[in-house]
Amino acid sequence: MGADRVVCVDVGSTFTKAALVELGSGRLLGTASHRTTIDTDVMDGVDACRASLAAEDAEVLACSSAGGGLRLAVVGYEREVTAEAGYRVGLSAGARVVHVASGPMAAGDVRGLAAARPDVVLLVGGTDGGNAEVLVHNAERLARSRLRVPVVAAGNADAREEVVALLDGGTRTVIGAPNVLPEIGRLEPAPARAAIREVFIQHVIGGKGLSRRADFPAMVRAATPDAVLSGVELLADGHDDVPGAGDVLVVDVGGATTDVYSVVTPQGEDAVLRRDVVEVMWRSRTVEGDLGVRWGAVGVVDAAAGERLLGPGEEAVLRPAAEVRVADPSYLPPSDGERAVDARLAELAVTVALRRHGRCGKDLREVRLVVGSGGVLRHGTGALREQVLAPATGDRAGGWPLPERARAVVDDAYVLAAAGLLATDHPATAARLLAGHL
Repeated sequence: MGADRVVCVDVGSTFTKAALVELGSGRLLGTASHRTTIDTDVMDGVDACRASLAAEDAEVLACSSAGGGLRLAVVGYEREVTAEAGYRVGLSAGARVVHVASGPMAAGDVRGLAAARPDVVLLVGGTDGGNAEVLVHNAERLARSRLRVPVVAAGNADAREEVVALLDGGTRTVIGAPNVLPEIGRLEPAPARAAIREVFIQHVIGGKGLSRRADFPAMVRAATPDAVLSGVELLADGHDDVPGAGDVLVVDVGGATTDVYSVVTPQGEDAVLRRDVVEVMWRSRTVEGDLGVRWGAVGVVDAAAGERLLGPGEEAVLRPAAEVRVADPSYLPPSDGERAVDARLAELAVTVALRRHGRCGKDLREVRLVVGSGGVLRHGTGALREQVLAPATGDRAGGWPLPERARAVVDDAYVLAAAGLLATDHPATAARLLAGHL
């Protein structure tokens, strides 16, 4: 029985969510959730979900953002070029980019890097065949430092062996990967993204002390945002007999951040011309760390005021309500009025997050499917959902190329993360799961 089913688990910072999926058909057999038991052992929450699903015998695939998720530092050559490329790659790999350094590192730069407490360092710099001096210098600085976190070296290919040799002193893990920016205007995120995922699974997740049990690290396949992006890509592309949805836009409203994912097919001259020194990532995620409906609620009000989205007197109402939510992230609105405040905060978070994402050079007009995610949407009424997702197709004053003929849905069953977990070994199952719910 267990071999025919798999439990896909997302161990989040607040809640652990699980989906029981039938292999082959992609049928969703059940869902469960439990508060994330980070105060004891995260496997307590996972076990509770499995028991609720009567699936103790099924294989478990997990992703995690608990314990702060994946904290990544980027060290590059120029802030506007390779460091920016590394930053974008880090976001696509599901990381929270906590520090970006550029240029030749001095002692103070290394101290600043260490103070950011990264789980992984992404070391980039130079195009293939170009200047490797800064890349090698920064590798030497990191090698001499006391920082012992894993390093993914994805810079100038001509210097890769030298860089790996400098860093591989037996006291840290180093993985060499193809250059994230092999030539000006061409971004290659996939190999570095895969290397970051490998480091997260093999070296980071166990080091966070989330569980004392050996079976937890063995279950983890990715950081949660990385799994979600894989699910979004599969939703857009389809698999075998399951057609893809085409261009897709996903917005996930959380307590601390609002994440936006998009998969877009470049059209016309965008498909052949590279006008920027760092190419637009057509499959990407952006994370807005100041926008959330609990920890980030005050940031939503600040950002909305900056974008001139608030009506007369609205800030005086929303700001104290946001402060209440920041002080008590587990706050549950007790009245229709407070639920309306939650809806408005979510609507504003979505508006600002989509504006920031859309202003980065992507043409989102051909998006045909907009997916909303996050607890405020999954547990909200139909009217709330319409209000929160309306900016995705109606923000005419936002200064971004918004979708023109898209339908909007909510990921009620939280299948995007589950599909991302299944995508590598069971792509047909994952595609059918998505088709059945989105």
